[in-house]
Amino acid sequence: MIDALQDPQEQLNALRLAYRQQLPSRIEQIETIWNQLLGSLEERGTVAGESGCRGGETLPGAGENQEHQPLSTSKVQPLSSSQNPPQSLLEAAASPLETLHHLMHRLAGSSATFGLLALGNAARTLELVFKAILDSGKLPTAEEQAQICVLVGGLKQAIAVEDTCVPDLNLPPLQSQEPWTENRLIFLVEDDPHLSQDLALQISCFGYQVRTFDKIAELEEAIAQTPPAAAIVDVVFPQDSLAGPKTITAIQQHREQPLPVLFISARNDLMARLQAVRAGGKAYFPKPINIGELIDALDLLTVPQAPEPYRILIVDDDAPLASFYGWTLEQAGMTALVVTDPLQVMPPLIEFRPDLILMDMYMPGCDGVELAAVIRQQPAYVGIPIVFLSMETDLNKQLAAIQLGGDDFLTKPIQPNHLIASVMPRVQRSRLLRSVMVRDSLTGLLNHTTIKEQLSIEVQRGRREKTNLAFAMIDIDDFKSVNDTYGHLTGDRVLKSLSRLLQQRLRKTDITGRYGGEEFAAILPNTDGATAVQVLNRIREGFAQVRQQSDGAEFSVTFSCGIAVFPNVDEATQLNEAADKALYEAKRRGRNQVVLST
Repeated sequence: MIDALQDPQEQLNALRLAYRQQLPSRIEQIETIWNQLLGSLEERGTVAGESGCRGGETLPGAGENQEHQPLSTSKVQPLSSSQNPPQSLLEAAASPLETLHHLMHRLAGSSATFGLLALGNAARTLELVFKAILDSGKLPTAEEQAQICVLVGGLKQAIAVEDTCVPDLNLPPLQSQEPWTENRLIFLVEDDPHLSQDLALQISCFGYQVRTFDKIAELEEAIAQTPPAAAIVDVVFPQDSLAGPKTITAIQQHREQPLPVLFISARNDLMARLQAVRAGGKAYFPKPINIGELIDALDLLTVPQAPEPYRILIVDDDAPLASFYGWTLEQAGMTALVVTDPLQVMPPLIEFRPDLILMDMYMPGCDGVELAAVIRQQPAYVGIPIVFLSMETDLNKQLAAIQLGGDDFLTKPIQPNHLIASVMPRVQRSRLLRSVMVRDSLTGLLNHTTIKEQLSIEVQRGRREKTNLAFAMIDIDDFKSVNDTYGHLTGDRVLKSLSRLLQQRLRKTDITGRYGGEEFAAILPNTDGATAVQVLNRIREGFAQVRQQSDGAEFSVTFSCGIAVFPNVDEATQLNEAADKALYEAKRRGRNQVVLST
């Protein structure tokens, strides 16, 4: 287990030490398979030094007037004396030779990656020898058998060589960030008590705590006692038509870190705006204030906009090497998930939702090219970049792999900084394209198709982990009348205000989406029905208090909500239908309420 708090070089040394410790067992496995093959050949008189050697005998399907065919690729099995016919012997030899070629391919790539160049070179030589034998379609000759015996014996000697070349740790520096402590306190300085109370109420609906002041002179002492996340300050006060900016300018001069400030005012002239900018104002809102735009500005100032780490799925049967790749990508701020059995890739592919797949080309049971083709046949994964990693240097084979579903090909061994530089731009483009594909362009929430896919995933997770799951369908009441009365641009702002409220009042683990038109959906994992009703009722009450603006006119909007709970309803489609029926019941009862499906 690698301690995440260790220095990167210490982590790499720990990975390298763990890799060295398991090398003897790898070499022993190679020796065992080779000795089994030699023993079987010796029993048949085909081993080096025996008079009955059949080295060079053509394998089935590899006649003089036709191309050599590859050896059979059945599972590894010891060669027994019961395989008397020469053809059986020839076919049986194929499986150990294929396995040995695969093991040497793995060893060559991983040892060079960990800086063990002597071992990497020795393994690479053996890999090429086995490949030549397999390509010839014949049993190893006496000369080849002797060469392999020497090379296999040399693997142990290569382990003992302490190479001075270690992986290049010239990694891109991670951006260090101060630990963020959530601060939702907002100071509102406004001498109009009615406007102050109304603004405080609306801002609090979006999860902020608001402390109001009617005198600008009280602000400096209050900031010294309890620093807020930001301040909203009027420009005009009785003592001066620019008292707000002047006071903030004086306060900022005594601070190491500027206080985030937003200005509001009945004035909309250039001089007022200029003074606000000089005071360090980050935004300026003329009255009457658009609450949606104000909340947008507050969110940008007070909540760190850290992007979700890129997710990389690594599929490689060589566990130490896959761990090394994962560690390397995590040093660059990505999240990596390792799968060492290619036949078990579908569950993590569904649940991990990778932005990119890093895949070895040669793996037992299912090679990378086959696996890429399987993934590409599923519409949900057509757009995920697949990057092959392999020792394969044959350009034709690389191009063939790309034609069958890969996006690029990286040749092992690859240094950490090169791996990051190759993966980063591809995963950035993937995330951008995926965002366009899966998110609603107006609200930024998941679109209809994606929210339904996520519901299926979460139901599967709930079934596996035996946990509750609440699914809520939300519909804005009389939304058509909003569009008809105030216009579609105002209707869009209403939709955005509800989407923003859902994102702020629900947990990070909850999933929200725009189901269509004025309908929204929310998935609440690990939540029972009663809790879901409480949560959605609080959001409903807050949304009803938001003052929507349109050409100087103010109005409020409500929504109705229906909730269904897994496992009371145990299939995603039925859960969706149950929530929709509960929503219909909320509408029938008079709207502006939450109904739990029974």
